[in-house]
Amino acid sequence: AGYFIHDSLDIIVNHQSRSSWEYLVHHAMAISAFVSLIITGRFLVAAMLLLLVEVSNIFLTARMLLKMSNVPSAALYELNKYVNLVMYFAFRLAPQAYLTWYFLRHVEVQGQGAFLMANLLLLDAMILMYFSRLLRSDFFPSLHKASAGRDVDGEKFLID
Repeated sequence: AGYFIHDSLDIIVNHQSRSSWEYLVHHAMAISAFVSLIITGRFLVAAMLLLLVEVSNIFLTARMLLKMSNVPSAALYELNKYVNLVMYFAFRLAPQAYLTWYFLRHVEVQGQGAFLMANLLLLDAMILMYFSRLLRSDFFPSLHKASAGRDVDGEKFLID
């Protein structure tokens, strides 16, 4: 929760709220879910599983730095592009899909379970949206023109 609070404050303090409103929504959902989990002591394993998404940030950050540096290393960018795709699937899409399945199947849809399920479904939509942006940018650049300047994963990574 501390990371999301810090990043939200950074966005607000640096006057990026208007262009980064979806990050603030994402962070508000994450903060409320983590605080709920900590207060009740329930679903802590789910919280730890969701923190796996941070592993994929390593490759998203490398992607952003390679784009910003204008280093003429197309091979390095190509390698990172594919590793990034695998890591995005392994550490964002797969854990999120598993938790959504688990909650739909095993958790009561009332009280905290309903609140967390709503959060999961909204995060599902956001992660899929960010994934489609990543695919358009790196693998289907002709489709990318319509979404230039948007982020990839909700962590303020610019594309071109």
